Amino acid sequence: MDTFTTITILVTISALISYLNHRYVKLPGTIGIMVIAISLSVLILITGKTFPAAYNFISELTSSIDFTKTLLDVMLAFLLFASALHFDYEKLKAQKRPVLILSTVGVIGCTTIFGFLFFWAASFLHIEIPLMYCFLFGALISPTDPVAVLSVLKKSKIPPSLETIIGGESLFNDGVGILLFVTLRELTENTDIAFSWSHSSLLFAQEVFGGILLGVASGYLCTRLVKKVDELQTILMITLAMVMGISVVGGLLHVSIPLAAVTAGLMLSNMKLGENADTIDLKDILDKVWGLIDDLLNTILFVMIGLQIVVIPFFNNYWLISLLSVFFVLIARGLSIAVPSILMRRSLKTDYNKLGILIWAGLRGGISVALALSLPDSPYKALIVSASYIIVIFSIIVQGLTLNKVVNKLVK
Repeated sequence: MDTFTTITILVTISALISYLNHRYVKLPGTIGIMVIAISLSVLILITGKTFPAAYNFISELTSSIDFTKTLLDVMLAFLLFASALHFDYEKLKAQKRPVLILSTVGVIGCTTIFGFLFFWAASFLHIEIPLMYCFLFGALISPTDPVAVLSVLKKSKIPPSLETIIGGESLFNDGVGILLFVTLRELTENTDIAFSWSHSSLLFAQEVFGGILLGVASGYLCTRLVKKVDELQTILMITLAMVMGISVVGGLLHVSIPLAAVTAGLMLSNMKLGENADTIDLKDILDKVWGLIDDLLNTILFVMIGLQIVVIPFFNNYWLISLLSVFFVLIARGLSIAVPSILMRRSLKTDYNKLGILIWAGLRGGISVALALSLPDSPYKALIVSASYIIVIFSIIVQGLTLNKVVNKLVK
C-alpha cells in the first residue's frame, strides 16, 4: 500500500468515525473518536475469521503505518506547537516553579516507583522481566500526554491556575520522559555499558538545552518574518515551514523536538502582528487555523491509536499484569507528585482536593504507545506494548470521561 493511498484511507476512516461520533455517539471529540475506533478494531478481531477481508484490510493499513515515526517525527511537533500557541505565556510564567518541578521530579519519581511496582507484580505472577526493562516501561508511560490532557481540559471548569499547571506540565514533561526513555533504552541494549553520570548529563544537555535553543532560534526568526507581513496565507506558510523545520533539524541534531516545538509556540503565543484592527484579526484567524490543524491531527492520531489494537500482541498471560499496571501508574503518579506538591503548597495554591485533580488529570496517550512500539525486538517487548496500550485506553476513556466530573466534585 503506497503512502498516498494509506493517507487517503486513514483520513477517510477518520472522517467517517468523526461523523458517527458527532451525529450519534456524542462523546467528547477525541474520546468518542477513540472509543469508536477501538470498537471497530475489536469487532474486526472478533469477526476476523468470518470476514477475513476486513481483518486483512485493517491489518495491512496499520502495518503500513510506522506509528512511532509518524507520531514522534512528524505529528508531534505540529500538535505541541498548536497547543503551545494557544497557551497563555504570562499564566505559565507565573506557575513556572511548580510546572518545572512536576515535569522533572514527577516524571523521574513516577518512572522509579512504577518500575519497582511492575517488577514486583511480574515476579509474583512468575513473569520474567529484568528490573531495567521495568524502569524503561516506567519512563515511556510516566509523561502525561498534552494532546489528551489539553483536549479534555478545554471544556472543564478547572481553576485557571491549576489548569495552567496541568497543561504546562504535560507540555514540558515529554522532553524529560523521552530523554529518560532514550537513556534507559541505551542501557538495556548495551548491557556492557556502565551507567555514567557524565554521559547522561551530556545527553540531557544536548536534548533539553539543544531543543530549547532550537525552539528559541526558530521562534525568533519566525516572529521577525511574520511581523513584516500582513497576509494570512504568507504568515501561515511561515509558521508551517518553521514547525516542519523543527522536526527535520531537531532529528538531525538529536535534540528534543517536543521542547523545541513548545518553546517556539510559546514565543509566538505572545506575538503581536500590529496595532491596527486588520492585523489583530489576522492573529485571531491564525490561532483558529492552527486550532483546526490541531483538531484534525488529533482526530487522525486517536483513530490510529484505536486501529493499532489489530496488530498489537495481546496474550492471555498479559491481561492481569496489564490491568494491574493501570493501578500502578496511578499510584506512581500520586506518590511522585504528592510530595513535591505538598512541599510547594504555597506555590501551587492548592488543597488536597485539587491535588486529587492533579493526579487524575495525568492522562497518557499516543506518545506512550509510540515509544513502546519503538522498542527493539526482545522477549519483553510484547508485554510492555500490551500493558502500555491497556493503560492508554483506560487513561483516555475512563479518566478522560470522568475528569470533568472529578473537577466539579472536588473544586470548592
